[in-house]
Amino acid sequence: MDISAIFFTLAVLILVGMYLYAPFMQKRVRRVAEEDHDLSALMAERDRALSSLQELDFDFKLGKIPEEDYPTQRANLLQKGADILRKLDEMALDLTPSPSPLRRGESEETRIERVVATRRADGSNAKPKLTDDDIESMIASRRKGRKGKSAGFCPTCGKPVMTTDRFCASCGKALN
Repeated sequence: MDISAIFFTLAVLILVGMYLYAPFMQKRVRRVAEEDHDLSALMAERDRALSSLQELDFDFKLGKIPEEDYPTQRANLLQKGADILRKLDEMALDLTPSPSPLRRGESEETRIERVVATRRADGSNAKPKLTDDDIESMIASRRKGRKGKSAGFCPTCGKPVMTTDRFCASCGKALN
């Protein structure tokens, strides 16, 4: 073997070794800061508390929760939410959406109630009123869109049929 080949092989091995060892020499900058972890944990707890409060209200409306248990469970969830909001405020971050910052003289419970009211899933206040003409035009457009769609298969031969077909195009069986 030639001496230059030995030096070339040695150089390649040194470069590969440096490449493999480089991650161990660098300090990882991508470490998650403890504050970021605490912040995300508090945000997750806040979301869980709000969801639990919404579910409790929904279950109470459905009659799944007795009337004597509801006030205590609701008060416990409100207290838990207030504690979480207090911790978030201590971190000096406003993590809530724009309509829910703490207003002057407002308690944390009222703030939670306001956030829950904005996140309600029923959306009864947000539904627009539809007139009869609007509904009729929606029905007409829906019928027009369904005219050319498949209605399934022929019960005799199994070939696909359309909604406008009265007879199967393949075997001639009456469909209606």
